[in-house]
Amino acid sequence: MPTTIKDVAAAAGVSVGTASKALNGLGRMREDTRARVLAAARQLGFRPNPLAQGLLAGRTFTVGLVSSDSFGRFSIPVMLGAEDALGAGQISVFMCDTRDDPIRERHYIERLLARRVEGIIVTGRRTEPRAGIGQNLPVPVVYAMTQSVDERDLSIIPDDRGGGEQAARHLLATGREKIGHITGPERFQAARLRAQGLRDVVEPAGEVLFGEWSEEWGRQGADILLRAVPDVEAIFCGSDQIARGVAETLRERGRRVPDDVALVGFDNWEPMALACRPPLTTIDMSLGDIGRMAAEHLLNVMAGQPAESGVRTVPAGLVIRESTRVAQLP
Repeated sequence: MPTTIKDVAAAAGVSVGTASKALNGLGRMREDTRARVLAAARQLGFRPNPLAQGLLAGRTFTVGLVSSDSFGRFSIPVMLGAEDALGAGQISVFMCDTRDDPIRERHYIERLLARRVEGIIVTGRRTEPRAGIGQNLPVPVVYAMTQSVDERDLSIIPDDRGGGEQAARHLLATGREKIGHITGPERFQAARLRAQGLRDVVEPAGEVLFGEWSEEWGRQGADILLRAVPDVEAIFCGSDQIARGVAETLRERGRRVPDDVALVGFDNWEPMALACRPPLTTIDMSLGDIGRMAAEHLLNVMAGQPAESGVRTVPAGLVIRESTRVAQLP
């Protein structure tokens, strides 16, 4: 059986309360008493419970994660990344789903603060600027995969524009020059930035087609693009869902992927990208890295470092699969 604080107290000839104070450096007592307790703990191999020590020091070793992403598509990878960073400090994460309801969000924040969490990560399913959860909170706050309109806050988001540039450079490197772009609604910052990233590197073949974040729009957009640019050599899509719809239409029109048309998506949502025929080359938003950076910021502030502010972007990564294989010579 593991050694308990009662065993240490008995070996040192003191009460449990005195042993606890000696081990945690608390209270006033004779130095020889403190030394006797510490010696007994070493001899017995006693290891203090970190949670109990934390409670004595006024800590709870918990962080709250407040998300508006009901499906967990983006928030779960962010949370896993945060847990990787927090795990080294043995800090747990409470996840709360607000369902895009401001009243529910405020309720969860109040509950988390009542539980004395040591920090809060606010995340979501889109990077659109949103109202912050407030200044003068008793704990540090960081926004991850979402962006606070308050420039005093720290927001960590994916590099959508850089991801569009990577997709364009990859397609050019495979020998494709006539590149079309089918993406989500123009009102979304992510759609605009991904399209701009493509334009920074190459002039898209025809106009950028803005629509919806869906497979159905991918099918419709592919039909529109093929009519406008019949000899298109590659299509960069604003999401993996759109790309999967594009792949279906290309197949129905007798256009082989990647031999006739190369295809790149965005998100690296593996259930979608790997189910695509053929498996989809795509841009990974590095959501785990975003979560880790958010958690590291909280740890730094909790350790006494100054809080950061502004917007930081995390580089995206290119995941190459079969849909952009170099075309075979006839």
